Amino acid sequence: MKDVTTAVVTGGNRGIGYAVAAELVRRNYHVVLVTRDRERGERAAAALGGSADLVVGDLSVLSEVRSVADGLLRQCGHIDVLVHNAGIWPSRLVHTPDGLERAFVVNHLAPFLLNHLLEERLLANRTRVVQVSAGLYIKGRLDLNRTPVGADFHQMRTYCTTKLANLLMVPLFARRWQGAGVHIDAVHPGVIRTDLGDPGGVRGLLLKAVKRSWAAPGQGAAPVVRLALSSGGPSGRYFDVDQQVPLEPIAADPAMAERVWDQAMTLTGLSGVA
Repeated sequence: MKDVTTAVVTGGNRGIGYAVAAELVRRNYHVVLVTRDRERGERAAAALGGSADLVVGDLSVLSEVRSVADGLLRQCGHIDVLVHNAGIWPSRLVHTPDGLERAFVVNHLAPFLLNHLLEERLLANRTRVVQVSAGLYIKGRLDLNRTPVGADFHQMRTYCTTKLANLLMVPLFARRWQGAGVHIDAVHPGVIRTDLGDPGGVRGLLLKAVKRSWAAPGQGAAPVVRLALSSGGPSGRYFDVDQQVPLEPIAADPAMAERVWDQAMTLTGLSGVA
């Protein structure tokens, strides 16, 4: 019988992810942070004390997503909570070693692939999965031919579009896990003061000045933690902070969702996997 409750938080070394991890540690969870940078991850884990461990991997590279999953399976005999928090707002077009646009991988394909690679462990533990989303998904314009490779790259719209692609998957995972005890919800945590989208330079300094009036990461973590600790309720919900709201039609198109799922299966090398 397990004697500790374990939560995995991707992008857990700063911002909302770190605030989520800190609150879960405060509630006596053992937290495993997934971070791209080892040094920053180690500092974050140390600051959280003996209740935090670390798995390092770049979630923009599909082979490293697989390595992260392997690391989590080795470190976590069980996973009670999985928080997909890692995300990027790209300021320029960057292609990954897989030839894909970087935000498309981090914001969409990485959580999709992790859900599959960890699925056996999730099913065994009736895990609660929380997907940190963004209300800006409504501005997304998904082109299955152009978006994955950044042919339609735009400094704002690419973030919105990749969040839309990710959100389209949530109802399908809820349906896949229906009756198996694994629960998934998505949440827009609000407009929060983090480094997300900072372009650097003069524009970056101006944006930081604007962000001073935005809510602190701890406030953004609160609705994420609430869902992580929740029990009961239907799966596949979307929350705007603390309020459950229906998905806008652009994210509630079942035919498009199926197409995005099938493409993600192919791009992640999962085609042929049940």
